[in-house]
Amino acid sequence: MNPEKNKRNAIAFYKTAYEGEPRKAIEHYVGDDYIQHNPSVSDGTEGFIAYFERMAEEYPDKTIQFVRAVAEGDLVALHTHQVWPGNDQYVTMDFFRFDEKGKIVEHWDAIQQVPPETANGNTMY
Repeated sequence: MNPEKNKRNAIAFYKTAYEGEPRKAIEHYVGDDYIQHNPSVSDGTEGFIAYFERMAEEYPDKTIQFVRAVAEGDLVALHTHQVWPGNDQYVTMDFFRFDEKGKIVEHWDAIQQVPPETANGNTMY
């Protein structure tokens, strides 16, 4: 396992798919099997590709910033800031599991809209 390399590959994978090239992301960074835990995305690579192709078509101007990346063993966690049309802003937490070949084989995530204000005055980042 190479946690630092996995961290770089998780970011590259997510960025490539998010910016409209999900098939390329799968070809470069995903292993033989891909387990998806996001309830809006079908299991397997074709479900992933279909979801991100649809997002690229419907929301071509969305942006993503990678705020944090943490790696431990075969897991990588990404903390992102996404801005969608209409200035809808979201904070996401994505977790990726890598196989022994350094390929992504499983994904979990949580997403929350960034609130206009917080009770504590802290940001989501």
